Amino acid sequence: MSCLDIADLSELIKLHGKSIYGFCYKLTKDKTDTDELYQETFLKAIELCRKIDKDNNPKAFLISIAIGIWKNKRRKYAWRQRIAPTQELNEDVNDDYIFKDELTLENIVISNELRVRIQTAVDTLNDKLRIPLYMYYTAEMSIQDIASALKIPQGTVKSRLYKARKALKNILKLEE
Repeated sequence: MSCLDIADLSELIKLHGKSIYGFCYKLTKDKTDTDELYQETFLKAIELCRKIDKDNNPKAFLISIAIGIWKNKRRKYAWRQRIAPTQELNEDVNDDYIFKDELTLENIVISNELRVRIQTAVDTLNDKLRIPLYMYYTAEMSIQDIASALKIPQGTVKSRLYKARKALKNILKLEE
């Protein structure tokens, strides 16, 4: 297997860049951190170019790189927080609306409130449930691709998605 060249990397970015960026945003919840994670993911992809099989699900490989980088950064951040805590600013949600067909002020407000409720509920899930959920819905990856990226059986992915949906349903019911 040969190494990725600039054209191959450019093609991967064209094909999978948007979904990988969206996935990175769901992990970091911050535009600056998302940009950094996204960039580091593709830099790491260049380093690991011999391991990427362009014909065998490169998106899953790139997502797994992003997860690894994110987990390492989070561990470092947690360690630093124990030594010298800092406060974090929270950015507003983006401008995607659930009620796209009818963009009235009321629907925009309801859409934003619903998105915040769902995001808050998802944030309460542990990583084992949250990451496959983001991979499935944000990065639009198949069960097989998620299993490949996380190096777990497909049945485990299905089980985690089921448990995540069930937990979200229960959390959102309790809020009503």
